[in-house]
Amino acid sequence: MGSKGRVPLQEPSLKGALGRALMTNKMLNAFFGIYGGRYVPETLIPALEELDKAYRLIKKDSTFKKELSNYQRTYVGRPTPLYYAGRLTDYLGGAKIYLKREDLAHTGAHKINNALGQALIAKSMGKKRLIAETGAGQHGVATATGAALMGLECEIYMGADDVKRQALNVFRMRLLGAKVNEVTIGSRTLKDAINEALRDWTTNVGTTHYVMGTVFGPYPYPEMVRDFQAVIGQEAMSQILKAEGRMPDYLIACVGGGSNSIGLFHKFLTHKSTKDIQYIGVEAGGYGIDSGKHAARFAGGSVGVFQGCKSYLLQDDDGNVLGTHSVSAGLDYASVGPEHAFLHDTKRVKYTYATDDEALKAFALLAKTEGIIPALESAHAIAEAVKIAPKISKDKIIIVNLSGRGDKDVQQVSELTHEGSL
Repeated sequence: MGSKGRVPLQEPSLKGALGRALMTNKMLNAFFGIYGGRYVPETLIPALEELDKAYRLIKKDSTFKKELSNYQRTYVGRPTPLYYAGRLTDYLGGAKIYLKREDLAHTGAHKINNALGQALIAKSMGKKRLIAETGAGQHGVATATGAALMGLECEIYMGADDVKRQALNVFRMRLLGAKVNEVTIGSRTLKDAINEALRDWTTNVGTTHYVMGTVFGPYPYPEMVRDFQAVIGQEAMSQILKAEGRMPDYLIACVGGGSNSIGLFHKFLTHKSTKDIQYIGVEAGGYGIDSGKHAARFAGGSVGVFQGCKSYLLQDDDGNVLGTHSVSAGLDYASVGPEHAFLHDTKRVKYTYATDDEALKAFALLAKTEGIIPALESAHAIAEAVKIAPKISKDKIIIVNLSGRGDKDVQQVSELTHEGSL
């Protein structure tokens, strides 16, 4: 799907200081429509070109594919189940709801799919050290896990606010041998963690690989991360055909940077028999769009360049990045992956949002009806299913990507809801 939307490299029209960025002209596949690209300091260009070359070679290498497949099966626990949520379906009284159980993958979320793949690439490139940013902590845990498995050093950057609300994951990262750097500048969340990780990489490109956690950043990250996460949709397609004998009618996933949603959507978007499927990406509505305290880029953002690529961005008229808010640390980000921007503009995917309150209610509902405690990120996708399932007929099928489990969020939810009185 993405390759059809790519156009030759061009100089974008951008707002303010964010528009003054450096970009190379050596990329053939760097854009999704007008989105994407490579806007980074000159010092990072060699590392990105090295990574691009390594990935182009290794993705065709049968030995690498066999090794990755083996780890996915014996270490990650793939394929993850596609589970029919019968009690939730009955409660809502509409369409059948299936959950793609990425929460059952090793480390508790889809993030391991990408982190493990990049750790294997880093080792093949002779890198000795992995660094990563993290918001909710799941990507940090996954990267620390991949580093431990491959015998690599690991350093994680995490905003101070996220360190506080995701203390369990911070402990897990340290237990796995990673150094966790608390970022106390700026908004003290994911945006600032990425900035610090990029500064580290600029200084240590010779020995270090930056494990970008989502389908964002400079080329080739959006494409590479998508490719590692595409296993979600590949499995889901074969599983729903086995369970129901046909394709689903709706695919729903939350969208922060956008890796779990692209992971679910990609196989279906590129398959010739799926033109009637409705794809829904759910952003973080926070306290509501009118409040200004949210992370819904398509509802309240505009096009700009941020942290290495061109996409939708929450910014003011002068190009200054706006603050964000979400009850979910993993969705609390000012921009979104460039392929999502392209899918939005071409209307292949509908993007909506769930508020904090809606996500918290969905969090509790899934726990009570199915005995499954979802990550707050995933609860945003469940909230959308709660809205639409009762409005459509019982012969329709919805697949929701349950991108992660909620162990990391239980303490936070308990505090937000007066000791768990949901």
